[in-house]
Amino acid sequence: MMSLPGTFACDEYGRPFIVLRDQENQKRLTGNEAIKSHIQAGKQIASIIRSSLGPKGLDKMMVSGDGDVTVTNDGATIMKEMDVDHEIGKLMVQLSQSQDDEIGDGTTGVVVLAGALLEQAESLLDRGIHPIRIADGFELAAQCAVKHLDTIAQPFPVSRENKEPLIQVAMTTLGSKIVNKCHRQMAEIAVDAVLTVADLEKKDVNFELIKLECKVGGRMEDTCLVKGVVVDKTMSHSQMPTVLKDVKLAILTCPFEPPKPKTKHKLDVTSADDYRKLREYEHEKFLQMVKQVKDAGATLAICQWGFDDEANHLLLQQQLPAVRWVGGPEIELIAIATGGRIVPRFEELSPDKLGSAGVVRELSFGTTKDKMLVIEDCQNTRAVTVLIRGGNKMLTAEAKRSIHDALCVVRSLIRDSRIVYGGGAAEISCSLAVAREADQLSTLEQYAFRSFSVALESIPLALAENSGLSPIETLSELKARQGTENSATFGVDCMLTGNSDMKEHHVIESLHSKKQQIVLATQLVKMILKIDDVRTPADH
Repeated sequence: MMSLPGTFACDEYGRPFIVLRDQENQKRLTGNEAIKSHIQAGKQIASIIRSSLGPKGLDKMMVSGDGDVTVTNDGATIMKEMDVDHEIGKLMVQLSQSQDDEIGDGTTGVVVLAGALLEQAESLLDRGIHPIRIADGFELAAQCAVKHLDTIAQPFPVSRENKEPLIQVAMTTLGSKIVNKCHRQMAEIAVDAVLTVADLEKKDVNFELIKLECKVGGRMEDTCLVKGVVVDKTMSHSQMPTVLKDVKLAILTCPFEPPKPKTKHKLDVTSADDYRKLREYEHEKFLQMVKQVKDAGATLAICQWGFDDEANHLLLQQQLPAVRWVGGPEIELIAIATGGRIVPRFEELSPDKLGSAGVVRELSFGTTKDKMLVIEDCQNTRAVTVLIRGGNKMLTAEAKRSIHDALCVVRSLIRDSRIVYGGGAAEISCSLAVAREADQLSTLEQYAFRSFSVALESIPLALAENSGLSPIETLSELKARQGTENSATFGVDCMLTGNSDMKEHHVIESLHSKKQQIVLATQLVKMILKIDDVRTPADH
C-alpha cells in the first residue's frame, strides 16, 4: 500500500478527493513555465561544454570536494565531474554518459546538439506551437537526418594490412585532445592495440583484453604498446632474478601460509617443545607447498594474496621467484594472456594448468625504485597493455581518456565500417537535407523541421567559434559550397590551412557515432518537452 501524499476525503455527493499535505512547502511549476525552466537549464549546461568542442576547444579544470584536480576535454568526464543539481542537468549528464558507453567518442557534440535543439524549441513555444507537436516534428526530422547520413556515408577499408585509414580516424579523435603533440604516435598505438585483439570475422573487439596503465614520469612520447601484460608489482624479494626466460607461471588464488585453525578452535601451546613442533609443522607445510608448485614445473608463482617474510625467504632459498598481491582483474588478464588456469588450491596444481610466457622482466623507471613487471611473448598474443607516460598525474589521466576515445572509435569502425566527414561537414549536409524536406511539408511540423535544421548548424558554428573564425560567415560559405558543389565533404577548417575539404585533411568520423549523436540528443529533447508539471520541495 502506497502512503498517500495527503488525506483522503469525500464531498457531499460522495465523490472522493485528496487534500494534499505540505502544499505550502512545495514549489510547483506547470505548463510552458516548467518547459521554459528546463530549457534554460539544458542551454546553460550546453553553453558550458560548447567551448571544448573541436581541435581548438579549451579544456576544463574541475576540483572535487577532496581537492582532486581533473583537467579534461572529454565531454563525458566534464559532465560527470560537474556538480549538477538541476534535474534536467542530470539528464544531460546521463545523455553524454550514454554516448560514452555506446560509442566512446562524440560526447561533447551530443550535448551541444541537445542544447541547440532546446534553444530552438523555446522559440517555437513562443510562437504558440504545442510542445508535443514540436517533439514529434523533431523526431521526424531526426529520422530524416539519419536517413540522409546513410546516403552520404562512404565505405571504409578496415584491414590488418592497411592500417593507414584507421590511423587517420584515430587522429581525428585525438586532434581535440591534449595529446595532439604526439598525435600520430598515439593514434598508431590505439590502432595497433585494437587490431591485435580484434576479431575481424565477428567484427568485434573485446576491450577487456586492452589494459591502460599509467605511470607518471617521462615524456608523453615514451608511451608504448606492450604485447603482453604490465603489472604494477615487483618480485616479492629483492634478490630474486629480474629477468626470466621461457617462464611457466603458476597462477594462485590461495595464500602461501600454513593452515590456520579456524577461530572457534583454540590451540594451547603450553611448553617450549609444543612450540617447536608447531614451528616445524609450519615449516614442513611451507616446504610442501613450494614443492608442489615446483613439481608442477612452475618457474614463477603469481599469487593473489600476500605471504609473510618466512615464506618469502623460503621461496628465495628454493629458487622460486614469486609476485604477491596481484589484483583480481590483472590475475584474469595474466591467465588469458599466458593460457594458464587460475588455481584455487595447491592440491590442484598440475603441469597443464600452468601458463607460459617468453619473457618476464622488471621495468624500472627513472631514478626511483619504481618498478613494474612486464609479461611478454605470451602464447595468447591477444592481450595487450598500453603503458602511458606523462609529466604529471593529470596529464597521464587525460592521455588515458583520450586513448580510450581513440580505441572506441576504431572499435566502432570495425563493427560498422562506414564513415562520414567531420569538421561539421556531416551536420551541415544533414541540415540542408532537413531544410529541403521542410519545404515539402504542409503541416505544422515544417516549423520543427526548420528549427532542427538550424540546431544542426550549432556544431559547425561552435567549431568555427572555437577556432577563432567568424562563425556566421564561415557557416554561410560552407552551406553555399555544399549546396552548389553537391558534396558533403566541406567542413570547418579549424586548423586555418585555407582548405575546407575534410576529405583532404582526413578528418573522418564513424557513421555509427554521428547517427547515435542525433538520435540520443533528439530523444532527450523530446522527453524534456513532454514534462509540464514539476513539484519540488521548497528548500530545493
